[in-house]
Amino acid sequence: MNSLNKDSLNLAANKKSVTILGSTGSIGSNTLDLISRNRDAYDIKALTANKNVIKLAQQAKEFNVDMAVIADSTLYSELKLALSGTNIIVGAGLEGLIEAADMPAQWVMSSIVGAAGLGPTLTAIRRGATIALANKECLVCAGEFMMKQIKKHGATIIPVDSEHNAIFQIFDFNHPETVDKITLTASGGPFWNNDSIDMTSITPNQAVKHPNWSMGAKISVDSATLMNKGLELIEAYYLFPVNKNQLDIIIHPQSIIHSMVSYIDGSVLAQLGMPDMRTPISYALAWPNRMSTPSKKLDLLEIGTLDFIKPDRKKFPALNIARDALHYGESAPTILNASNEVAVRAFLDGKIGFQEIIKLVEKTLDKINFCKMSCLKDVYEVDENARRVSNEFIKGIKK
Repeated sequence: MNSLNKDSLNLAANKKSVTILGSTGSIGSNTLDLISRNRDAYDIKALTANKNVIKLAQQAKEFNVDMAVIADSTLYSELKLALSGTNIIVGAGLEGLIEAADMPAQWVMSSIVGAAGLGPTLTAIRRGATIALANKECLVCAGEFMMKQIKKHGATIIPVDSEHNAIFQIFDFNHPETVDKITLTASGGPFWNNDSIDMTSITPNQAVKHPNWSMGAKISVDSATLMNKGLELIEAYYLFPVNKNQLDIIIHPQSIIHSMVSYIDGSVLAQLGMPDMRTPISYALAWPNRMSTPSKKLDLLEIGTLDFIKPDRKKFPALNIARDALHYGESAPTILNASNEVAVRAFLDGKIGFQEIIKLVEKTLDKINFCKMSCLKDVYEVDENARRVSNEFIKGIKK
């Protein structure tokens, strides 16, 4: 065998196999952007999308994947037609998502939005994969159960949210007793410093215009209500070995410091960078190494000033409600998440006003008794019930 063939075999053997659950969204697209710049280092096994058949088919062909799955099963024939003439396996629905997650990929990006990502992510966990976790609902809805499964099956979780990824980089896992507290930073969204705006008349178009980040509609609305930061608070509790009182939130409108870890000796470590999701994605993709990205490099002289503000919890009650859900435990965070998903969808569809989002979440939490959950079936039942109750409340709201 000549040296060229040997090099080719070695290159193939050293490739990291990858599956992206949610490849057409912002996180998935940015992941593929990074892989496209390092083609020789990665082999993509499967890609999945919710409804975007055209983009999924384009991605599947471009990266010559083994499998492509559309979550909306009514679009199976359309995807099948789009990929005709290729050897790509086509799947659909939850069964297809599970099959994609079960493909023999070493590294799995979990970026399916909402509770729909629970089953596929758990499938990847149970085969011991390295999970790049961008779906915060996995830990918000089923944190205790998921963490037990991760430990049982020897899976590795690398958080992709910029805040949790920052903490992951600077947290001393070997000596967690030396950590005093974790501080999550929040941009504050589009309304934190706008006292002139009438919060009752905020439109979806206003709510999704995030000042720093380019994100999907749902997470952008969550950032506007600060519920996103409340969900991240719950997620951080499960990701890092701290107690519930060691978690704090501050508004940092420049989004340069992505989070901080304070230690008992008075030291505070922070991870800084420009607001570009390709930075935390690249860290997860190359871990335990680092890789070059096209992200703009941070110039503190250009930035000039970094501001920090205490959140107004009266203006943004989501922070208190999320912290209360964390302290209540059991099914409270699951109910919180499900109700919030329903409320945000209703707001985007024009059925309720902006301020009704958090009111609806609070009413749903008050309506349902909390319970213990020991398996994914329990989580799904609580999630379904919370959605039913929330939708009943929506029917009673007159705009």
